[in-house]
Amino acid sequence: MPPYSPPNPKLWYGRNSNEQLYLHEKVILRPLSGLKAQKDNAFALLGYCCDEGVRRNQGRTGATDGPDAIRKALSKMPNHLPQNTLLFDAGNIQCVDADMETTQDQLAEGIFHLLEANVFPLLLGGGHDIAYGHYKGIKIFFDGTHKTLGILNFDAHFDLRQTYPENHREGGNSGTPFFQIAQECKSDGVPFQYMCLGIRKDANTRFLYQTAHDFGVQYIEIENFNLRYLESIKKEVLQFMQGVDCVYTTIDLDGFSSAYAPGVSAASPMGFSPDIVLEILKIIIDSKKLISLDIAEMNPLYDMDQQTAKLAASLLHFVMHR
Repeated sequence: MPPYSPPNPKLWYGRNSNEQLYLHEKVILRPLSGLKAQKDNAFALLGYCCDEGVRRNQGRTGATDGPDAIRKALSKMPNHLPQNTLLFDAGNIQCVDADMETTQDQLAEGIFHLLEANVFPLLLGGGHDIAYGHYKGIKIFFDGTHKTLGILNFDAHFDLRQTYPENHREGGNSGTPFFQIAQECKSDGVPFQYMCLGIRKDANTRFLYQTAHDFGVQYIEIENFNLRYLESIKKEVLQFMQGVDCVYTTIDLDGFSSAYAPGVSAASPMGFSPDIVLEILKIIIDSKKLISLDIAEMNPLYDMDQQTAKLAASLLHFVMHR
């Protein structure tokens, strides 16, 4: 299997209107290498077909097929984008021979290429180890600019598990990306600006809470992450964003209740609901600071009636049209 696969036209199908009423009629299939600098508004879907990090983290594998499942759900959705707004499918970065580290490096190169071309990246996962490669791509793009980056993570988990350098081959996993980012920020002498929304005590050990405290991570726990507390949540998120130049947002589908997202690597009924996520996405997008976004842990092997894939697709649809 090659480390990169070009966009697959068989994933994009649905009703035919001949008027671009649906996204499968709007999308432009364009390999990464063929994406040139854009003057108009443009989005690009890029898949991260890797669940090696999930396997290393003792989770349920299957997320390697997540990106294409999301595309299938997205393809049938209506298109309300302006005619001059472009939507590209840039294909998939694939994990070969369990080499997650190389896959993350290739993803970083892809992210850099999209940002350099003035294209907004919409990444499809894949395990949440997507976040480390995603961050590295933004870091390359920011090189020499002195811009500060904030990371907003919708998730039940901190994903701050420590890596073990003596075993580099399996040092990172789907539970370590933000620890790795924190260590990289420390080495680079830049602040680690990280906020988690939807954290659950039944999904994080005392040690992970202590790690979050040591790194100065801001977080809102699940009992306070719902519409009842919307105004206070907005205030905290806005304050966080005021301290940075740009924002990278990552949505881990296992943060949602399994009532909405059964098809994930670590499902639980005790997660959050889509309504609060949409409300917070509004203020993130309206801040004009959002630079890139990914959706992680889509696992079609455990999905029911494509419910999780449809949720992921609806979130992407919302972001593009907002």
